[in-house]
Amino acid sequence: MRVLIVKLSSMGDLIQALPALTDASRALPEAQFDWVVDEAFAEIPGWHPAVANTIISAHRRWRKQPLHYWRNAEVPHFLKRLRATRYDRVIDSQTNIKSAVVTALARGEKYGPDKHSVRERGAHLAYHHRFPVNTRQLAIWRWREMYSRVLDYPMPDTAIDFGLADRQWPEPDFAVPPEPYLICVTNASWSNKRWPDSHWASLLALAGDCGYRVLLPWGSAAEQQQALDLAAPFAHCEVLPRLPLTDLASLMRGSAGAVCNDTGLAHIAACLDTPVVAVYGPTDPNLIGASGPYATHLVAGGYPCVPCYKRQCATADYSGPEAQCLKTVTAQQVWASLCAQQGLASAGSG
Repeated sequence: MRVLIVKLSSMGDLIQALPALTDASRALPEAQFDWVVDEAFAEIPGWHPAVANTIISAHRRWRKQPLHYWRNAEVPHFLKRLRATRYDRVIDSQTNIKSAVVTALARGEKYGPDKHSVRERGAHLAYHHRFPVNTRQLAIWRWREMYSRVLDYPMPDTAIDFGLADRQWPEPDFAVPPEPYLICVTNASWSNKRWPDSHWASLLALAGDCGYRVLLPWGSAAEQQQALDLAAPFAHCEVLPRLPLTDLASLMRGSAGAVCNDTGLAHIAACLDTPVVAVYGPTDPNLIGASGPYATHLVAGGYPCVPCYKRQCATADYSGPEAQCLKTVTAQQVWASLCAQQGLASAGSG
């Protein structure tokens, strides 16, 4: 059986699809799985041993100058690769219009959620076969349920397995600190999901007092500057160079723990069994939370609007880009939670 997974982005969404792929590869060991993914996250599918081929899209670039990328053959080359194989199953695992178009263009029988379960209205029209899926559950379980229906095997009741336990991670292209280090992911895709800089500064001070180095990754020039500003007062803090995702995963795997906003790197840390604390305010970790045996979600309190899923905060006393609810989560709470997860991880490895 040949199966094509269509899941283009984003980082956390890709990670949350891996357990479903683990289930499917165990239930159907003879099956071959290919994956269509955006170029920004192209490394992730290849981490899973069941993925044979990765087909790389660049929709974020192409939509800015579609005619240019058609003429320079990028888009035709992608379509040629996408349509080179007739698949027994093409599974839309993103279920928005963009992924539905890719699903429709692939060759083979198309499968996806029904009209009540897709992320964007109308995406279901791309599928030959549609299934109802409970959308009020963690995304990992949604995809485990979906894949079991599409590929016709019993829904497993086993623990979540990302399929990465036996992977050998390469040494990152970065001088890893000799002392224990933490990774603090201070950026987020929405400014409204960022824990306040004053809280991050307090946490960085706590980490230094306890003898840790702290590494700060970033993904854009603005995020790099934010990380540099936070690290500047602390000799034990270092802003990372731009690194491939595989190198960042390797650093996460070797770290003593991670503290993150609601970001894709939180999912990577969690799936690698790294002790991680992720802070949530505008979003709901019950639906999209970073998952792993040593992951903790700290959810903002004191505001009835949590979770609002809004990119701009709007309360009775404030309107702007900084989520007021996130101020209720203190550095001391985060540090205590991280220490608790480190204790669990140490006990689990003993």
